[in-house]
Amino acid sequence: MESMFLMGPTGEVLIERHFRATSRRCSRNVVCDFYWKQVSSQSTIDVQDIPPVLVAPVNNRIGSSPVYVISIQKDNIFYLVACLGEVPPLLVIEFLHRVASIFTEYFGSPCDENAIKDNFSTVYQLLEEMVDNGWPLTTEPNSLKSMIRPPTLVGKLEKVVMGTQSNAAVSESLPDGTISNMPWRKAGVKYAHNEIYVDIFEEVDAIVDINGRVISSDVSGSIMVQSHLSGVPDLLLSFKDPAVIDDCAFHPCVRYNRYERDQVISFVPPDGDFELMRYRVKNASQLISLPITCRPQFNYSSPSPTLSVVIGMKAVTSLIKSSKGSIGVIEEVSVTIPFPKSVRTTDLRVSFGRVLYDESTKIAKWTIGKLDDKTRQYDLKGSITLTKGSLRPEENPPLQLTWKIPLASVSGLSVSGLNLSGESYRPYKGVRNIVKSGKYQVRCN
Repeated sequence: MESMFLMGPTGEVLIERHFRATSRRCSRNVVCDFYWKQVSSQSTIDVQDIPPVLVAPVNNRIGSSPVYVISIQKDNIFYLVACLGEVPPLLVIEFLHRVASIFTEYFGSPCDENAIKDNFSTVYQLLEEMVDNGWPLTTEPNSLKSMIRPPTLVGKLEKVVMGTQSNAAVSESLPDGTISNMPWRKAGVKYAHNEIYVDIFEEVDAIVDINGRVISSDVSGSIMVQSHLSGVPDLLLSFKDPAVIDDCAFHPCVRYNRYERDQVISFVPPDGDFELMRYRVKNASQLISLPITCRPQFNYSSPSPTLSVVIGMKAVTSLIKSSKGSIGVIEEVSVTIPFPKSVRTTDLRVSFGRVLYDESTKIAKWTIGKLDDKTRQYDLKGSITLTKGSLRPEENPPLQLTWKIPLASVSGLSVSGLNLSGESYRPYKGVRNIVKSGKYQVRCN
């Protein structure tokens, strides 16, 4: 990795960091200008479909070798890395996701443009420790927090009152993990109450046509752990039906050979929150029946264009409840409606919830909240005003749905046991399953 840039939603360069000797081919003018042209060329403001790996055009006056621009987007921040040679793209993408998660852990969620601007010095200190001469170095949150303390309210008040940044944010000693064989765990951890919580998230990615038929679907899962355990505990996590797991990726603390042999996860956990593993659900398209319906209708051909969106809850679904009973509530339901650039404004009305239309981004967001089995559907109706002299759109970009169902699972994966050894105490244990939407699109034509 030669250089890294963070760009805001308007194209402003927030962070610029060169890990090696500054090259004109990886300068801000070359990389950021090229990337923002790709963003601006999208037919809608939604930029999720921009390829994660782009090749900047070669300028013979600067150099003959291409510049590879690898990027992700999170919380309306574009994370860019420029590479002069061929590198494993998944390595860089995983590193960028790790950087974004570290920033979220330090500055809170969402880690947006304001959070980055308020913590410039901490961002540069973190990048200094996370990358060495263009290669990922320290990416474990516990190790970083031992070297660079997260911002506190007292520190922010001191900065406002004194007008300077306190030098106490950087530790003078190395973290304990750097001199042990477990860099992910601090030494001498003690808690008055020992507890561990395990959350099994399964994300449903789907493309649905206007009639509700599933064109494609996939389910990926992750196991998130919140560990507050004293000493150096050794944990053994077992599942009831591990056969549904496919394509696993583990945290470095997991003993991979033990999982390959016995299909159990043996590990010494980091302290705090971490992702234990990621996986894909085997034969997911055959298992899932989507729990939510969405029927959009756009009419751009009439003299006064109109739209209508009806969203509801299915009476029957294939999701497996962790407890007895049916799926009663779908939480955090929202619909994001992107409009073509030829749309000037809209007049929208909803039967439930609230809707906000942003004229700068041409995106309307309908926030519903909860769908239950008593009131099974809600609708949005309205009119569309086009820019004078513009061509009528032939179609509308797909809608994006978000939703979450607690205590449910697509695969039926559940924990059968969580055993602790190496310590004498008995911790409190909590396990739950959650199904939520990933990239869930509904086509409008």
